[in-house]
Amino acid sequence: MTQSHGLVPGPATGPATRVGSAEHDLLQSVVETARAIFGAAASSVLLHDRDAGELVFQAVSGEGEESLVGSRFPAGRGLAGWVLVSGEPMVADDLREQGMFARDVAESTGYVPDALMAAPLAHRDRVLGVLEVLDPVAQSRSSLSELDLLALFARQAAAALAVVTERRREEPSAAVRARSLELVAALRDVLLDAETPRPV
Repeated sequence: MTQSHGLVPGPATGPATRVGSAEHDLLQSVVETARAIFGAAASSVLLHDRDAGELVFQAVSGEGEESLVGSRFPAGRGLAGWVLVSGEPMVADDLREQGMFARDVAESTGYVPDALMAAPLAHRDRVLGVLEVLDPVAQSRSSLSELDLLALFARQAAAALAVVTERRREEPSAAVRARSLELVAALRDVLLDAETPRPV
């Protein structure tokens, strides 16, 4: 990566960020639901590309949804980076007063929020990424129970993502196995035909 900060547009190529259509549909549903629950201007899911050391926008609802998917930035930067590393949810009511907020990254997205809630997409002992809610309604920001709700929602989303991803990995194997059995059956039929005495 040549830039030390800001977003880098491009495809998500790391193993942790190669999502198929089922995963994409799931993540898009997650951000749309989160945005609706918290009355937010935008919501996004960022997955951790461990190989590149970056967070990658995988699904966006609201501000930036037309341009952000596939964009990436260093995983250690900003509030999303803090949530990824700490594994803890957080809320920032006034981002102008928040020193960890990566304003340059936000500016490069074309939308700079005033407030933010974020929770880790944690499954078992791994943090897969971060669920962000930008500019949620005021009562969502000030209530601890709302942050707990976001964290719970993020955990459920991570579990669902893990299940869908695992099924996707298993399906090609099952398909290969099924095809192999078909080929074995076809070969058996050919051999049986070859052994059957032919009429003279």
